[in-house]
Amino acid sequence: MRTACEQLLSAARHPDDVTVRTITCRAGTNVAAVNYHFGTLQHLIFSAAERAYLRLNAERLALLQAAVQRADPAPACAGDLIAALVGPSIRWSLDPHSSYGVLRHLTTLAQSSDDPEIFRPMVEDIGHHRQFVPHFRKIAPWLSEVDVGFRISCLLGVRTQMTRSRGRTDELTDHQLDLGNASSIIALVVAATEPMFTTPISNSVSKPSSR
Repeated sequence: MRTACEQLLSAARHPDDVTVRTITCRAGTNVAAVNYHFGTLQHLIFSAAERAYLRLNAERLALLQAAVQRADPAPACAGDLIAALVGPSIRWSLDPHSSYGVLRHLTTLAQSSDDPEIFRPMVEDIGHHRQFVPHFRKIAPWLSEVDVGFRISCLLGVRTQMTRSRGRTDELTDHQLDLGNASSIIALVVAATEPMFTTPISNSVSKPSSR
């Protein structure tokens, strides 16, 4: 049932299109089985989404580990860390065979749910993002954990723009970039954001005028 639910969510334009009936038809089972194993449709959706979410994060952390091992004993380079953080989501969002549609629907599901707490563990999870903090700090020791956390948040915003609002980016760039190519997008994101971790902050910060 989870596989059927994941497949239907991946293809759905709106999560409301996925119902107990469509899931049971795809899975070749009945409503009683959904109730017995998961209790409610929302718990079944959470279980299916969680499985996709764990796969995406496993890919992200595998790329992080590979970047660290390649550079050892030196710190991993900023570009590799950025690509590990945002790359999997960008690749999934462009792959019609991925389960990115499931993850894209999570926020909508949480907002419309009568019991949003069901989805909160995924919607608000930052544990895997925090694993990047010490590696960025090795590259940029002048940054505090707060500074790095803020920059990671900025990177996640860029990622979301690339995965959910590419049309806006296409307009802003006069349709001159290949936004259908994941490797191209990731390289552009790295080039644009790498200075956040490689350019030291100036010690001479301009103070606002007292006038």
